[in-house]
Amino acid sequence: MNDTTCSANPQLLIATPTAEPAQANWMGIVSLALGVFGLVTAEFLPASLLTAMAADLSISVGAAGQAVTATAAVAALAALTIPLLTRNFDRRFVLLFLTLLLVISNALAATASSYFILIIARVLLGIALGGFWSMSAALAMRMVPDNLFARAMVLTGVSVATVCAAPLGAYIGGLWGWRSAFIAAGCLSLVTLVVQLFAIPAMPPKDNPNLRTLFHLLKRTQVRVVLLAVVLMISGHFAGFTYIRPLLEEVAQLSVSAISAVLLGFGIGGFFGNFAGAFIAERSERNAIMFGGALIIAITITLLFAGSLASVTAVSIALWGFAFGAFPIGFQTWIVRAAPDQVEAAGGLIVAAFQVAIASGAIGGGILVDYLGALGGPLLALITTSLGTLLVLSFGPRSKRPA
Repeated sequence: MNDTTCSANPQLLIATPTAEPAQANWMGIVSLALGVFGLVTAEFLPASLLTAMAADLSISVGAAGQAVTATAAVAALAALTIPLLTRNFDRRFVLLFLTLLLVISNALAATASSYFILIIARVLLGIALGGFWSMSAALAMRMVPDNLFARAMVLTGVSVATVCAAPLGAYIGGLWGWRSAFIAAGCLSLVTLVVQLFAIPAMPPKDNPNLRTLFHLLKRTQVRVVLLAVVLMISGHFAGFTYIRPLLEEVAQLSVSAISAVLLGFGIGGFFGNFAGAFIAERSERNAIMFGGALIIAITITLLFAGSLASVTAVSIALWGFAFGAFPIGFQTWIVRAAPDQVEAAGGLIVAAFQVAIASGAIGGGILVDYLGALGGPLLALITTSLGTLLVLSFGPRSKRPA
């Protein structure tokens, strides 16, 4: 099941690996990281602000959770189409335009007077997120040697943002209201735009992806396996993560200040999980993903049976952040090594899979939370994460393959 060969048509997929840079361009990586961090942080801010947003806009918690769904659904489409529509443009200008969309999205979200305006803001964010994130791995690969790629993925901000957005949003929202969190995200996006103007070098298009390339990539066994694993495991995570605040309020019965502290523990755990995941992924991306999956399975079982105990819940949430930190790095390393000749197109596929997983997790979790209560999210997370972990165990890459 380790089929990583190219299509038989050499004009569609050229099997020559991308030439490695002689030295790592860490300043370029950092400037790229700011963009990804700002985008992913904005995507996941609602997870810690759901109850406040729902009350202010007079909607249900499940409906507020669909602000995450809207972004994820649009981002899935943008991840596939933006690299194709902009294949003749310098990547620097494309990234700057997408960061500008991020600025506009945050401004709209911070001033939204209705649910409709909020959804418009989240749609713009989805366009920016899908396009930017889909190209981030390919561009990082052009900036560092292969043996440093997993470490570069830590610095590109995806994993860090997914675990920092919740505690930051909860803390800022608790002090000044949920809109202040989007104002802070808007300020960060403005700073990011200025830094990118000076730090991102000219990067002419390289892979020239097209729709036929995407279809040929899907013929590779390992590409299909990694995409299915992403949909299962990431949807499980976000079924629980998107509705983490109702869990902490209704089941563990924590105060607002305690919730901020627990989410901070989630962020700290995720920060160290990023490095643990990178350390494992440099040796085996399969083991990195299985490590995170097995730990989340144990955590969700604990929450289902002992989630009413505040101390147990606090420790479990921190460990959940640590476990999730291994996922983005493991999956991105896997897809790059499965398709080294079409990294940008493969990046679009995995970002689309991530966003489909986020959307389906938010929808499924929202339905269960509305009808079964706050423990519905961890229940769905347990089921889908178990299936995904078994898939990776059975069909994941058995050894490191050079990109």
